[in-house]
Amino acid sequence: MFVDEARIEVQAGRGGDGAVSLRHEKFVPRGGPDGGDGGRGGNVIAVADSHLRTLLDVARRTHLRGQNGVRGGRNHRRGKRGADVEIRLPIGTIIADAEDGRIIADLTQHTQAVRLARGGRGGRGNARFATATRHTPRFAEKGEPGETRSLRLELKLLADVGVIGLPNVGKSSLIARVSAARPKIADYPFTTLVPNLGVVRLGEDASFVLADLPGLIEGAHRGAGRGHDFLRHAERTRLLVHMLDVSLPDRDPKEDFIALNRELALYSEDLAHRPQLVALNKIDLHPPPDLLSDIESFLAEQGRQSFRISAVTGRGVAALMGRCAQFLDEIPAAAAPQASAEPTPQPPRKAPLRVADLGEGSYQVSGEAVERVVLMTDLENEEALRYLHRQLERMGVIRRLRQLGAKDGDRVRIGAVELDFVE
Repeated sequence: MFVDEARIEVQAGRGGDGAVSLRHEKFVPRGGPDGGDGGRGGNVIAVADSHLRTLLDVARRTHLRGQNGVRGGRNHRRGKRGADVEIRLPIGTIIADAEDGRIIADLTQHTQAVRLARGGRGGRGNARFATATRHTPRFAEKGEPGETRSLRLELKLLADVGVIGLPNVGKSSLIARVSAARPKIADYPFTTLVPNLGVVRLGEDASFVLADLPGLIEGAHRGAGRGHDFLRHAERTRLLVHMLDVSLPDRDPKEDFIALNRELALYSEDLAHRPQLVALNKIDLHPPPDLLSDIESFLAEQGRQSFRISAVTGRGVAALMGRCAQFLDEIPAAAAPQASAEPTPQPPRKAPLRVADLGEGSYQVSGEAVERVVLMTDLENEEALRYLHRQLERMGVIRRLRQLGAKDGDRVRIGAVELDFVE
């Protein structure tokens, strides 16, 4: 099954908790704290794989989680890091944030790897909190939660040449003739329901990727017949081969040519101006010579080079493929039109510190840094709570609460945690 869109939820692993430990060894007086840090949680990573052609596997696993880090140990032992989770995706996959549509990555090369969710930092053990005035801290940090993201995946096949045409003109037969691809072929329309990729090899050094793009009919730009599903795959091609069936007595190939190019223009002006060769297919069925000459004259007036071929017998196909290879050499790969701009590195989005008076002795504090500090605090430990209070003082939270009139006993919500305000 061919799947070219999917939505997934990814959650990186939580960091391991720090350890609370005091040395108790014979002949070691006042050994002090020796609790180790927790291990970092596992990341969720996307890896491009040239052997994949569909998003089917990932669409079946819509929730992916990294492994949690392991708790720290005594004697300063650090907890084991959580294992990363890899999502293997086909080349040509665009990964975007499902909430705001921001492009996170565009996988264009085999083994290209992108971190989708960062594993949480391991909590610091109590040995890290020892100071000149706090010799034996009896608290440690909890592990940081891993990032959680909702992502939208869209596959746009990476092919050098896209074969377009109305249903049943012979696109699949052509790709079967020139490559090792074996698409399903029959003599009725819409036999091909998925794009097919094949590698065309011309000699030892020359090769290119050819894709047949089915489902294009009049109204395809509006989504008719799965038009949107397959037009998106044509966006990344550098060259189009437009196939026309010249064997049907009741159809005018010129009208078919005009109709399909109109659909390309209505979908994307850039796609409409993509370099295009025309293949006049099914000449093995002996269409009238004057019909062929008329079509070739029409195409010449449109500035299109045409080739008489038979995808079934192979007649004229070598010349067409040779011209495709020559054309690709004339189109610099770097200058090839792209479906979308390359994603630029985005700085992490950090929510600023905000303190709001909700009325009736309640306050709301929000911000990535302050929420993380609270989440990593052991709220059951009185010493840890005193340390949290000092951190909130340094971050300016206590000062801003005082300015808003907070008094002892007022309720302060920080993220999902509710605390009592204490001077």
